[in-house]
Parts: sequence; C-alpha cells; structure tokens
Amino acid sequence: MRWKLVIAAVGVIGVALSPQAWGQSAATAAGAGQSASSETITGLVGRLVLERYKTTIKGLTQFGDRRQGTDRNRKAVDWIEAQLKSYGCTNTERIKYNFEPGPPRARRTPPPPGQTPVAVGGGRPRGNRMPTGVNTDPNKQPDEKVRALDTQPSTPGPREEVYCTKIGTSHPDEMYIVGGHMDGIGWGEAANDDGSGTALVMEVARVLSSPDVKTERSVRFVLWNNEETGLNGSRAYVEQRQSLQGKEDPPGSRRYPEPKWLGMITHDMMLFDHGMPRADGAMSKEQRPEADINIEFQANSKFAAEAQALAWVLERADEKYATDFPASVSSHMTNTDSSSFMDVVPSLSVRENERGTQIGSGWDPQWHQPTDLYKTYSDADFRLGLNAVQTTLAAVAELAGASVKK
Repeated sequence: MRWKLVIAAVGVIGVALSPQAWGQSAATAAGAGQSASSETITGLVGRLVLERYKTTIKGLTQFGDRRQGTDRNRKAVDWIEAQLKSYGCTNTERIKYNFEPGPPRARRTPPPPGQTPVAVGGGRPRGNRMPTGVNTDPNKQPDEKVRALDTQPSTPGPREEVYCTKIGTSHPDEMYIVGGHMDGIGWGEAANDDGSGTALVMEVARVLSSPDVKTERSVRFVLWNNEETGLNGSRAYVEQRQSLQGKEDPPGSRRYPEPKWLGMITHDMMLFDHGMPRADGAMSKEQRPEADINIEFQANSKFAAEAQALAWVLERADEKYATDFPASVSSHMTNTDSSSFMDVVPSLSVRENERGTQIGSGWDPQWHQPTDLYKTYSDADFRLGLNAVQTTLAAVAELAGASVKK
C-alpha cells in the first residue's frame, strides 16, 4: 500500500513535487521508520577522508585488472573480504556460482543515415561521439609490471563474490543493498572501472560497521564479480537469494539470512567527468567545472516510479551532505548490476556520467583501456568519487535509520 502511494504521487503529480518531497515519499514508502538525524548523518559523512578512499582504490590495483576467472581475481576477493572484516563487518559470506562463457555478443550496428541514434537503455546521444570498445591487446600496455599482472587469461569454472551485512536492530528482516563490481578488463588496473565503485562500497561499509553505529534496518554490502561478462555475478545473486527474502531461519531466532529487499544501489565508474570529447577526439585534462554524479533509474523497469523516488533520496542527500559536486537524476540506467534487480526491487546506478548517452559516446577514454590506471587520475577526479561516497552514505544512513551511540 505504501508503494502504491508513491506510484500515485510520481505518476500523477510528479512534476509538481520538489525533489525533497519525492525523497521524503521514498523514505516513507520504503519503511524507513525513524530516520537518521541531520546531525548523525553529518557526523558519519565526516568520517570519510579522501586519502583513505584513494588508498582503498590503490589497494585494489595491486591485483591488476582483477579479470574474472584468474588467480588475481580470486586474490582480490580474498583481500576485499579481509578488509571488510577489519572494518568490523565480520559476518562475511560468499555467493558461489559457475561461469561458462557463451558465444561472443554481436556488436550493435549503427542506425541508417538520417535516423536518430538511441543509446543502450534509451536516451539520445548528442554532440561529438567517439568510438568505444574493449582493448584486448596486451602490447598496448606500456607498463611491464601491469602487463605482467594482467597476463593470466580467464578460464571457465567456479566463481565467488563476497558480501557482508550491517544487521538492523529494529527491522533485521528488511534491507538495502549497496554494491559495486570488483572485476575489470582492458589490460589496465581497472582503477575507475570499477575500483572506484568497489572502494565506495567498502568505505560505506567501514563507516556503518563502526561499533558505535547502529541502523534500524539492515544494509548489505556486495562486491559483484563477472560484471564485465554480462552481469553474471549479480544475476547469480538474484537467482539464488530472491526466494529467500524475509524468511526467518531458524524460526523465532530473528535471524534473516536474506532480509526483504527495500532498494538496491550499485556504483560503477566514479572518477572521470571531463566533459564531451572534442571533434578531434581529444579530451580536456581537467575535471570540467560542471562535473556531477549521475543517479540513474530505468524508465521501463517494473519499479520505475519507486526507483525514481529513491533516486530523489540520493539527490537530496547530495544536496545536503556532499562537499563538492552536485547530482543529477536520469532515466536510462543500463548495462550495470542494478539491471539484474530492477524488475524485482527499486534499483539505481550511480556513475560519473550517464551510461548510455555519455560513457557510450566516449566521454571516458579510459573505459576498458590500458590507461585505466591509478596514476591517470588527479585529486579532483578522486574528489568526484568521494562525493559519491558521501552521497550514498548519507542516503543509506537516512533510509536505514542510522544512529550513533553517544
């Protein structure tokens, strides 16, 4: 019933509502109950430090591109788990599944001359467009150390991905899912795609797992694997866990191995917003003055109205608590792990640029390339990522009803 109220508000009078009103509707509809106070959220966001976020990304790059199906990927999963435990998120578990590659996916053909191009997931690209693709040539990586790290090829077989959970005190049977994918491709270090999103999730887990922090509802932190092969890790999670939602095990224990999903937010590429490529393909070396973070839902998903309302919660959190960059909301979420969830729960993707209309048009020349290295990015780039950490932490703290022990 509560979700129906949000659908009515968004679908009938949505254009007349402010972002604040939409955010409040989403929080109420999701059953947020006792929301965290502004003082609490400000204090939690204040625990985030740029150098710590950078250090976590740097730690991930020691495993090269973390390509799925390799020893470096497995070592990275172990490292992530160890870090989560060190933060106090000790109830780590793993999703296990098997991956057998299918036939190569066909490339999308460009539209006929005169026909308006439509990006994957919807939306119409505008302005200069540069070709994108995945680098498969190791010789394009001039750094011998990185090239050596990335040399072992992927093999089919068993896969694992790690998660841990902040258990809610009042409503342990309900939760929000916060995720990012830890695997990469392209013969670089996958520092941005998606070391930046993985580090974001780990930083939110670190803050909310502090012993003096409690949340009314549960929050799960998941580091997806096999995103680059077609969202296989997040799909495996949905296939294995969806039917377990809200079931107490054992009965009467108030233990819920899979609390009911209230919302899902994934994070994929957080660092680079230098604007549109120039006509010759060159990019500005500096973060553009209009840089922002993009909060996306998918307009044709089953939970589009609810996801849009949830997006306004993040937009409002950015407005109140993020230090440097604004946020914008758009309706063409695509090709990211939230797509696996979007027809079963309100789902969002947080990115550096719009996925279909901007990243797909060449706005990030490091995407799947050997240049996706830690050293490629400036502090201005890393601050954009930290801004996204602040936004997600603030929004989730509000939705889950965080409080801090005095």
